[in-house]
Amino acid sequence: MVATSDPAERKTTYREAMREALRDALRADDRVFLMGEDVGRYGGCFGVSLGLLEEFGPDRVRDAPLSESAFVGAGIGAALAGMRPIVEIMTVNFSLLALDQILNNAATLLHMSGGQLAVPIVIRMTTGAGRQLAAQHSHSLEGWYAHIPGLRVLAPATIADARHMLAPALADPDPVLIFEHGGLYNTSGDLPADAGPVDLDHASIRRPGTDISVITYGGSLPKALAAADELASGGISAEVIDLRTLRPLDDATITGSVARTHRAVVVDEGWRTGSLAAEISARITEQNFYDLDAPVERVCSAEVPMPYARRLEEAALPQVAGIVAAARRAVGPAPFTVDEERAPNGRRAG
Repeated sequence: MVATSDPAERKTTYREAMREALRDALRADDRVFLMGEDVGRYGGCFGVSLGLLEEFGPDRVRDAPLSESAFVGAGIGAALAGMRPIVEIMTVNFSLLALDQILNNAATLLHMSGGQLAVPIVIRMTTGAGRQLAAQHSHSLEGWYAHIPGLRVLAPATIADARHMLAPALADPDPVLIFEHGGLYNTSGDLPADAGPVDLDHASIRRPGTDISVITYGGSLPKALAAADELASGGISAEVIDLRTLRPLDDATITGSVARTHRAVVVDEGWRTGSLAAEISARITEQNFYDLDAPVERVCSAEVPMPYARRLEEAALPQVAGIVAAARRAVGPAPFTVDEERAPNGRRAG
């Protein structure tokens, strides 16, 4: 950890912020423990839990056998018994081996027991591509989990969110899934010293704008912000929304932004068909139809298994150029200026 000259903030990485959040959780509550493949001696497959075994011991930082169904099920049982487990799954692709436990047990037991059996478990996993790990380690399947009632689904995109999402997730009485994009672990930045727990019910407007809403989450946020910079150089003001929570979606922030800008681009690293981007696009169309000056644009991954080769992987993923092109299609030749006459409903007069 490197201190900055400003005492109100300090330099850290996304990975270190996650580790600090885990350390705080383990210190704050004896019921909290971490369990998963290689989380102990190895320090986590992505180095997030490095050093925690030495600090808290094997009862609190537990290496699990290579069986996602077994150790997720054990975590659900521990949550039912009053513990506060944090279960780490190496990558979202492997979480499918525990899908029965997550869907048929964690997400449904409260309902099926008539409110008697809460499952306060946090399940963390890495998602996303961009690291040449090929198809079995690189997909973005968080949209699948956002389809399931009974779960809260989180996607921290910033260092501050990586640091401060875990505490409210542990306090949630429902199962919480946290998707950490693998491309973010090495990113570094300033962590405000006064930052506190994240409001899990609301998205965040990371950059205000007036001409178009760019809606995204997780590892696509840096690309959306870079696209907004490029658009600004051409006179287009893009508002960038970080969803933060994928279930339940913050409709008010999304629709409020589109009501102001009258255009939208949704950026989602998942596949386009049946995607989270499709759900958001549908909600905008349902709730903002008369606000829209152009169809909603979507920028998603190509509908192929994620390639290994670097150039093919880059071609398959949403990129800054694709976001910029989508925004320019929606805005048209030039954005409206403040001097142009607009009809009462916000659309251009005439």
